[in-house]
Amino acid sequence: MKILDGEKLSEKMLQNLKKEIKKKRLKLKLAVILVDRDPVSDSFVCQQQKACRKVGIDFELFELSSRKEIQKVVKDPNNSGIVIINGQEFLNLIPKEKNAEIVSPVVCAVDRILKEYKISLKNKSIVLIGKGRLVGQPIAIWLKKRNLKFSDINKIKNADIIISGAGKLNLIKGEMVKKGVIVIDIGKDVDFKSVSKKASYITPVPGGVGPVTVACLLENLI
Repeated sequence: MKILDGEKLSEKMLQNLKKEIKKKRLKLKLAVILVDRDPVSDSFVCQQQKACRKVGIDFELFELSSRKEIQKVVKDPNNSGIVIINGQEFLNLIPKEKNAEIVSPVVCAVDRILKEYKISLKNKSIVLIGKGRLVGQPIAIWLKKRNLKFSDINKIKNADIIISGAGKLNLIKGEMVKKGVIVIDIGKDVDFKSVSKKASYITPVPGGVGPVTVACLLENLI
């Protein structure tokens, strides 16, 4: 079993971004609007702030739930890019040129991890778990654009590659997967202890897809 080390990959990406910012003399600021707090969101915001600090991007967190207040942050010329967390009803307030998630950071992260470890999706039995707006939907679109067929959890036993973003703790157990499976866990869905005994490659949580997602977000901003 080999760990798909997102921390290591993200550090490499952030170093490249830092060089690009310095070379182009960019002055950027990421404004993150948190509409509703929860532990997962708090952790993600913390990762974003640390990554911004590493590469030389200004960062500011706003805890807002009023459309008028959010519009004010969006229109502020000092804010180069905007991320709205837990406020889907406000996403249409972000113009394309300020939308730091205009290219799905999660899709970018999954793609980067697969390329880094030279894992091909061609001619593989792929199972995608989860249909959410942030993970399942954009990854489904990405797979379809690449003409790759995929199934749902009902076909998990035969899966060569599992990409999971359901957000259900320990949904996937070792007895559900075959030996040699490649597992990309985005939603903390995998019982790591039992599944890792069978997997050929697996992303840890934390330290897997999350850090690379943040790096991809900053790529969008640049």
